[in-house]
Amino acid sequence: MNKKIKILMLTAIFIGGFASLATELIALRQLSTFVGSTTAITSIIIGVIMLFMSIGYYKGSTISLAKTKLRTTIYKSFIRLSWMIILSSSFVLLVGYFVGLYLVGLYNSLLRTTIYSLVFLSYPSFVFGQITSLASRVLHKYNRNETGKVMAVDTIGSVMGSLVSTLVLMPLIGVNYTLVSIVFLCLVGAALFSKKLLFVRWSTILVLAWLLNHNLILEKIFGIVENNEVSTIAILNVDKGQSKLMTINDTYASKLSKDKNLLFEYAVFIDENYINTLPKDKKSKILILGAGGFTMGRNDDVNDYTYVDIDKSLKDIAEKNFLGKKLGANKKFVVNDANQFLNENKEQYDLIVLDSYSARTPPLSLATVEYFRRVKAHTKEGGIVAINIAAYPDFSDAYSTHIDNTIRTVFTQNLHSQIFQNFNPWSDDKTEISILYSWFNRPNSGEIYTNNKSRLSLDR
Repeated sequence: MNKKIKILMLTAIFIGGFASLATELIALRQLSTFVGSTTAITSIIIGVIMLFMSIGYYKGSTISLAKTKLRTTIYKSFIRLSWMIILSSSFVLLVGYFVGLYLVGLYNSLLRTTIYSLVFLSYPSFVFGQITSLASRVLHKYNRNETGKVMAVDTIGSVMGSLVSTLVLMPLIGVNYTLVSIVFLCLVGAALFSKKLLFVRWSTILVLAWLLNHNLILEKIFGIVENNEVSTIAILNVDKGQSKLMTINDTYASKLSKDKNLLFEYAVFIDENYINTLPKDKKSKILILGAGGFTMGRNDDVNDYTYVDIDKSLKDIAEKNFLGKKLGANKKFVVNDANQFLNENKEQYDLIVLDSYSARTPPLSLATVEYFRRVKAHTKEGGIVAINIAAYPDFSDAYSTHIDNTIRTVFTQNLHSQIFQNFNPWSDDKTEISILYSWFNRPNSGEIYTNNKSRLSLDR
């Protein structure tokens, strides 16, 4: 085996490993906008990818090298991969796909993820596996000692695909252009095995990937102004131009309007009742877990605010595209996971607002007894915790019941919940609405009134 063939085969294996992991991570990131990013969602995607990659490994081991035009087979495989990456992960196409599933009555996130994975991720995974298997067999045929190199190159490609895509490309150029970069890499792989220079064909594929994922297209159609490794952020004009809405991963995050009646009711309630009424004789400390568009307390230039969110771009995006001004000197932004922040920070706060929940899939780590206990421990005596939850107020599903149980397990006393929308508890046709839980860190003796013993007349 000459050196050129050896380098070609190892390059194909490296590109396959790099592109496969990068594509998997792009798919996971893009799908978080539509179905969330729970462990169950991730396990379905990884499971389908690994299953069909294994089938590809097996298929590659059964193909007769003597009867197969190997260069043509690998060339066509890389071309098909380019197309499948575009189809599987372009945001524009994903919107159409998930809207279509919604219209035919498929609402379950796990089912939609399974269908998506089988339709769009199975074939590219199969091809990745087949390319690696075929290239490995060629190397092994001439030198059995190449097995270790094959495994090393494949692993290094996968590691590089994982690290470069998430730590370098997504933060610097966004998820959409990372996808274009992986398509370009697959086309490079195709060019290496092509017997002809097919620039027009290759350019057509690359231009299509670029057009479907261009920032201007995403902004014009969907209002997307940021598409990084953490969030897809869109700014939309709504209510016939009277309001500006920020969405993060396709869920409502913050809203601005001169008309108070158009704002989120829970946010108005917190501002008017918990923030505007803060004592005037001292500076209070407010912690906002889930910064959104930094609208909570935006007109308060006196008290000290700490906003916590995992997306480092959020502050710049909000100031430039949403608020239209810089945050005040009394407002600090901390880039961190809420749980990690509470673990590392020892301060206590007069008011803590939990606003990290969405109607689609709440972050798993922010919906646990352990998390709420940390929040409670950071609340000053006499302080307030406000928790905004999207759920069914009539406890008609498991999540609404379980999240209520979880909150009440920690905040056992001085807790009340309220809703701001009308709903029909007798109907099966309803949607989740905003429920605001408020806990007051005040003394409570736990005493109750009974027929035998009642202090009611003294208490009143």
